[in-house]
Amino acid sequence: MRIFDPHIHMTSRTTDDYEALYAAGVRALVEPAFWLGQPRTSVGSFLDYFDALLGWERFRAAQFGIRHHATIALNPKEANDARCREVLDEIPRYLLKDGVVAVGEVGYDSMTPEEDEVFARQLQMAQVAELPVLVHTPHRDKLAGTRRTLDVVRESGVPAQRVLVDHLNETNVALVRDAGAWAGFSIYPDTKMDEHRMVAILTEHGTERMIVNSAADWGRSDPLKTLKTGRAMLAAGFTEDDVDRVLWRNPVEFYGQSGNLVLDPVPGFVAGDVRLAEFEGSSVLRGVRT
Repeated sequence: MRIFDPHIHMTSRTTDDYEALYAAGVRALVEPAFWLGQPRTSVGSFLDYFDALLGWERFRAAQFGIRHHATIALNPKEANDARCREVLDEIPRYLLKDGVVAVGEVGYDSMTPEEDEVFARQLQMAQVAELPVLVHTPHRDKLAGTRRTLDVVRESGVPAQRVLVDHLNETNVALVRDAGAWAGFSIYPDTKMDEHRMVAILTEHGTERMIVNSAADWGRSDPLKTLKTGRAMLAAGFTEDDVDRVLWRNPVEFYGQSGNLVLDPVPGFVAGDVRLAEFEGSSVLRGVRT
């Protein structure tokens, strides 16, 4: 089983997680820029974070045979903090860097006017950069938030096929599919979806434009939920081709619209023989701040 995890926050995870992901079949992933759990207080803290995503984390993943990509954005939760808004002026240059495959996470947290403004502005950045968009739907009022999300996307002119609306569940999947966008599901303990509910949704709606991720982060989460979803699909009667479509071909097709995916094996990597090279001077530094 080959796996592309299209939404996982590896800066919050350990090297043991990287080893487990590789053993599970994960060969590529996308790490969206997101909230760190406490407020950032300056633009500089965002820039250091973006540089780490595009430099150190790409390098760290490669040491475990995994291709790392990122999305860049001011996330919805921090869109309401005036101290963070200046980072919007910095984001366009990051969208041009190696390994950036989308603008994201953007969208809504509390559905405020500030979030409306930041969402619309970043959708325009995606248009200019010709990148896909990863959209976060709110944890509260999810159905209303999804409707508003799709309205703003339509107003922006970003084609629906370049938009992945994430953190969906049974209440809003039909809205997203009817709009022609990609449907994303986070298989995340307690607060989002589990693999058995995901199988039921796939049974009802099929596998086209359906994307499954672990969204593993600093909370109670499981980076192997993609693998567990694949196994649950097989147990429910889905074919290996169905699993490959959901866990590999669909995310590759979506993020491949960026033209920035790198999916060939990491040169020189041998499973079980992880040797950290010197970071200084590594070619991964191409991704950091210039």
